[in-house]
Amino acid sequence: MIGDVIGSPGRKAVQQLVPSLRQEFGIDLVVANGENSAGGFGITYDTAQDLLAAGVDVITTGNHVWRKKEIIPYLQEDLPILRPSNFPPGVPGRGFLTVGNTMIVNLMGRVFMDALDCPFREANRIIQETSGLSSPGVVLVDFHAEATSEKQAMGWYLDGRVSAVVGTHTHVATADARILPEGTAYVSDLGMVGPINSVIGTDPNAVLEKFLSQTPQHFTVAKGPVVFNSVLIDIDEASGKSSSIQRVDRMVE
Repeated sequence: MIGDVIGSPGRKAVQQLVPSLRQEFGIDLVVANGENSAGGFGITYDTAQDLLAAGVDVITTGNHVWRKKEIIPYLQEDLPILRPSNFPPGVPGRGFLTVGNTMIVNLMGRVFMDALDCPFREANRIIQETSGLSSPGVVLVDFHAEATSEKQAMGWYLDGRVSAVVGTHTHVATADARILPEGTAYVSDLGMVGPINSVIGTDPNAVLEKFLSQTPQHFTVAKGPVVFNSVLIDIDEASGKSSSIQRVDRMVE
């Protein structure tokens, strides 16, 4: 599971690394957060295709999914792109899908974020709704949230009921990857795939001016070496329990 992909530098790093990582680790499924893949804010059909062609199987998103309006019609189609499931009913797109024996769920937090429906109740609803079906043995949750406390709470809430809960949104990789007591893999934030000499992927100059002057600035994706942040999770398909989670972080010049 790959952290937020930032603009062209991030997409190029995914294209460069994912095929070899799939081969090196024998990876069955790759999930990447692509909500910033188009110029650092939003996602388009073309940037989604770049990620899918590179070996990403499912693209999750978050609060920036609507920044490029042209993606909205494609959220209604068969492309494996998710938007957070706890948007109100009637919003375009879907919040979870199944690939083979794996269900991928996209949720968004509410602490320091836009007010959405409760992600905890939505997670519970999805689990209950799918449990009576020929349900997948593996369930992966991308929880796109700001507050570490809310992410940890979601991990504990879903421990033993899903295979993994991983955080996205902050673009800063955390060092707390672990298996929770009931077999759910957890990490507070995957990090990002974006320029390391930046402020969460953005050119520092405009960000500094914003903080110093409190005036609107035009943010652009930074340049230079790219950090590739991800985790590799090993899951027993029969039980849906995770046996290991490890960081897989790389640098691309």
